[in-house]
Parts: sequence; C-alpha cells; structure tokens
Amino acid sequence: MSNSPASTIVPGINHDKDRARELLKKADRFRILVIGRANSGKTTILQKICKTDEKPEIFNSKSEKINVDAIEPSAKTIENEIIFRSNRGFVFHNSCGFEAGDTNKLDDVIRFIKQRAKERKLPNQIHAIWYCIPMDSPRPFTEAEKDFFSKVRTGKVPVIAIFTKFDACNDEALKSEGLSPGDAAIQAPSRAMLDFQNSCKDLPIFKSNYPPKAVVILRDMNSVQSHCNELVKETAAALDGKILQTLFVSTQRNQMALCFQYAIQDVVMNNLARRPKLEHIFSPGTITFEVLLKLAAEISCWFPITVVGRG
Repeated sequence: MSNSPASTIVPGINHDKDRARELLKKADRFRILVIGRANSGKTTILQKICKTDEKPEIFNSKSEKINVDAIEPSAKTIENEIIFRSNRGFVFHNSCGFEAGDTNKLDDVIRFIKQRAKERKLPNQIHAIWYCIPMDSPRPFTEAEKDFFSKVRTGKVPVIAIFTKFDACNDEALKSEGLSPGDAAIQAPSRAMLDFQNSCKDLPIFKSNYPPKAVVILRDMNSVQSHCNELVKETAAALDGKILQTLFVSTQRNQMALCFQYAIQDVVMNNLARRPKLEHIFSPGTITFEVLLKLAAEISCWFPITVVGRG
C-alpha cells in the first residue's frame, strides 16, 4: 500500500468493498414492529414509506403467502410479515389492534419482542418499533399506551412515538382565540404544534419507565403531497450502531437525500475531517486508485442496492 497522505485514511474506513457486499447480502431486510390501535393510521404510514397505494403481501411464520382479502381475524397475528412489492427491503409486523384493556395483546407484543431479541441472525431481529397514537381521539392516551411504556423494555430496539392525525388538533388550538375563520385556518397548525411542544414533557409516556427514544408528528396524511420524511430521519438517528443505520438508510427508495447525508457524514466527517489539510490529500499524485475504490465501497453502503448495482 502506498505511504502517500491519502493512503493513511484507509484504516479509518469501516467497510471495504467485500464487507459491504456481505453485509447487505446477509441483512437485506429491515424489520419494524408497528403498534397502535385500529384506525390509528398505520397502513397509511407504511404505504407512504414504501411509496405505494397498493395492498401489501402478507406471509405467515412459515413464509407462506396469505390471501389478504380472505384472511380471517384469527390469522391476523403479530407473527405475520407485511411486505410491499414496491420495497421488499422493509418487513413490517402489526400489533393487530392494540386496544385499551386488552392484556392479551400486550402479552403478545412482549413475547414477540423477547422472541425476536433472541434471534442470532440480524435479518430476523426487530430493528425498530413505531408506536402510533392517533390525536383525533378524545382520549389519545389510554391504558394501552400507559401499559406499554411502563412495562415493555425493548433493550436496544428504539421506540419512536408517532402522533398521527395531528391535524385534528388544529380546531382545539384556536377555540378561545376569537379569530376569524380565515386567520384561524392559517394559524391553527403552528399553534397546535406549539401547544403540543409546551405540554409534551407532561404527557404520560414521557414520565414512564421506558419513554420513546424519538417523537414524530404526522398530519394530513391522506394528502397526495404528504410524506414520512421526518419519521425516516428520526428512525435513522435513533438506531444503535452503524450496521443498523447502514441497513435502514440503504433500504430507502425515496430518500436519496438521506443516503447522501449519511454517506457524506460517515466518509467525509468521520474519516477525512480528521486530516488537517484536505487540499494536500487530494493534490495531484497523492491519492491512489486503491484508496478511491475503498472510498467508493464505503459510500455505496448507504445507497439502495438497485441504485448502485450491488449484490
């Protein structure tokens, strides 16, 4: 290996080309447990994440495809895998109606989380949990939420609390302001957000034994222009370790900006920023072809396989 200044950055690179390929071959599925009551917006979120309006494919624990239209309530278990054809890199599990007072559902969730924590293979583990709380309900926080955040220890698996249907808070936020309908419509969203932020620290889930690692607010999700970019960003930031972050970010099909962000942060900030004279590293004759290949392999880890042609 050359002893040029550029070559000295190679030990700081975390993945070489072969390791990057092996990582994505062995762990090409990011698995998320989605918890929440019926009609809390879970399906809409998954469709937005996978950029589709189609129904998902559902597979049982034996990897047998289930007829979605003919599925019986008894077959709707947390073990079933939910996969959208538009992005098979995501595997979702649904808590199947996490209603208040249903202790059996809580037991199922606890059992499932513990079971997946014992899995040795990374693709079979649960990597993140999204807990959906609908704000259009007169009682957004029920015993189900209190039980989960006070009793369920998820270990290194981050829980992201998603406050769905937040646009329902707009009317309540300006009821006492005496504004005209036009002014109220303009100011309501920002006022609702401010009220929520001011009261957030007093919410039951944040005073619990196991509070969420991140919070995301979603509104107007039925709009064609709506998206879940903030949820993607918060999930990526909440993950424990570079391997899971790489897996999650590289699974994205609609978030190229996020892929670039993590690639630049990882390669430039972590490896090159430590060099005091970057202009000397990239001056003519100091950077080798070997170094360029290793940098390219490191960067490619953060992008979808279909984009960079890995495999």
